[in-house]
Amino acid sequence: MREILQKIQVHVPFYLLREKLLPRVIRDGINPEIAFSHHDLDCFQTADFREVADRLADKGLSVTFHAPFMDLRPGALDPRIRKISADRLRQVFDLIPWFRPRSVVCHPSFDERYYISTEAQWLENSLETWRDLLGVIRGMETIIALENVWNNLWVQPPVFQNFVASFKSPWVKAYFDIGNHVKYAAPEEWILTLGSLVAKCHVKDFKLSEADPGAGEFVNIRDGSVRWPAVRAALEKIGYNGWMTIEGGDLSTEENSKRLDLIIAGK
Repeated sequence: MREILQKIQVHVPFYLLREKLLPRVIRDGINPEIAFSHHDLDCFQTADFREVADRLADKGLSVTFHAPFMDLRPGALDPRIRKISADRLRQVFDLIPWFRPRSVVCHPSFDERYYISTEAQWLENSLETWRDLLGVIRGMETIIALENVWNNLWVQPPVFQNFVASFKSPWVKAYFDIGNHVKYAAPEEWILTLGSLVAKCHVKDFKLSEADPGAGEFVNIRDGSVRWPAVRAALEKIGYNGWMTIEGGDLSTEENSKRLDLIIAGK
């Protein structure tokens, strides 16, 4: 189990880390991807964040952030909504000097059903928001990792690739969620298209419904429709040497640990 944990990060909400899981994370040497919600950012104090950051640093653990995304519109057409979204994201970025995360995972939050015939304006606004946040991390070893999410903008890999590449910055990369788009396309094809833009990977599985190809559910690793040997081969082909993050499932079980070990071994 410990050997596996040295190779990955585990997604954990900040409130659970602060109130319950920090002792175990410290004891077992678990590298956390800390997820922040609006509740965390509004209810915890500076001292709470600094205490957690100091304890993780003392242990020498590798940290990444997952920024809030619910209700946020960083590419909104309405400048007030865009500003509120940017201000909320900025709260997470302001924590970077204490935690020194390797990356901050963010959702672009595009919805083609909402931004009808305004895709170009959304893209321009979104680029402006993320470029402003790039200024916050200047001089730090932290990457903005934009995640492929559940909407049709990302059905074709080149669309997502062009979005990330348009920043022309080594500090903006793709955070590729392997399980998010099994219903749209084979993850290994996305990986090969994105290539060196991939900074991190979410390891989770999704089982497609036989009755309805557009439906399904997230399941434990290797119980779904992801072809893990093909994914591993694609990652090797692009020379991927980044970390992987477990999101969902119970990594504490021996069974899931064995499943992850098989993926890492390319089986």
